[in-house]
Amino acid sequence: MTSTEQWADNRPMPTSARRSKVLISGASIAGPALAYWLNRHGYAVTVVEKAPAPRSGGYPIDVRGTALEVVRRMGILPQLRDVHIDLRRFTFLDGDGGTVASVNPQAVAGSVAGQDIEVRRGDLTDALHEAVRHDVEFLFNDSIDTLDQSDHGVDVTFRGGGSRTFDMVFGADGLHSRTRELVFGPEEQFHRYLGYCFAGFTMPNVFGLCHEIAMWNTPGRAAALYAAGDDDTVHAFLNFARPEPPFIALRAPEAQLDLVAGTFAEAGWEVPGMLAAMRTADDLFVDVVSQIRMPRWSSGRVALLGDAAYAPSFLTGQGSSLALVGAYMLATSLADRDPAAGFAAYEHSTRAFVTLNQNQIGEGDATLFPTTALALQQRNEMLRNLSTLPAPEGRPAHSALTLPECTPAG
Repeated sequence: MTSTEQWADNRPMPTSARRSKVLISGASIAGPALAYWLNRHGYAVTVVEKAPAPRSGGYPIDVRGTALEVVRRMGILPQLRDVHIDLRRFTFLDGDGGTVASVNPQAVAGSVAGQDIEVRRGDLTDALHEAVRHDVEFLFNDSIDTLDQSDHGVDVTFRGGGSRTFDMVFGADGLHSRTRELVFGPEEQFHRYLGYCFAGFTMPNVFGLCHEIAMWNTPGRAAALYAAGDDDTVHAFLNFARPEPPFIALRAPEAQLDLVAGTFAEAGWEVPGMLAAMRTADDLFVDVVSQIRMPRWSSGRVALLGDAAYAPSFLTGQGSSLALVGAYMLATSLADRDPAAGFAAYEHSTRAFVTLNQNQIGEGDATLFPTTALALQQRNEMLRNLSTLPAPEGRPAHSALTLPECTPAG
């Protein structure tokens, strides 16, 4: 069954002047942000989400640079600052569990202390949903089944049953976007593998960690424990290098577990306990580290944004920020323009910013995850020097785009 949220006062859609009807697939970050700005520009917005409710939990995420201005203009920046994660220490460990360096987390992330924010993913999605839920329609526990474009609009059938016609459809449904597959074809043609796989899950905080990250490394392998506060749980993370993406192993849950466990067999530090916790975790997520690179983000009356269009990978720390900025730029580009002109303006104004942020990481060269003994030695020496330096002023890529003004519909 489809769960629907209507406007809070149950007012009907205006009939005196028809509002363009749009559908957004995905209610995580990019989707609700786009819904907010499109509603401000006078569109009648529907958001469809396969989950039964807004997704809670998840790893901490960063909001930095230009994205801070987006959430400020949405009015949710004070709320996000109230739930900012005060991460105080990032400790790097060698293969035997000995301390290599303990550094300022901002120095590693390239964040600006006192400006950039880090929040639990669920706190951001809750803030976005609350900002827009009274003004747009949400269809939870449902998803797009088919799309059929024509001169009059986009005919959509839903997996939960029923069909509707929209003037435009937007795919904000993540790295493995169903919307992108329906309109642009298989993911493989846009998928850029970065040479790593990872497993993430939560586990009991039996380590005494508080407001800190501890990361163990050997060449090609990393294990991290992230304590966002003084909670009784921590986020556990296992990352490992693979020359080719193990897509076959990733298709079956047991094969996923065996792949990760085999890679970290006989590893030291807290890794054995992490592997045991992984096998019973109810929130385990295993995938390859990758980006989405597309020559164009729109086709006809359908456009993509966020990870569906330009996933930068978690290695850049910019996924959520690109989603927020992309949503703002797409909605602003469509103001007073038809779909073709609006989508062209969106790509023209946003692509350079996206590419600059995606280019922060290349294949197999993530600083946090060296793949050779020499690279690990060089990284450790860099960290030892970093521990004596003040936090940086931030990375130019994070703030390389100036937002245009938003002029709401009258």
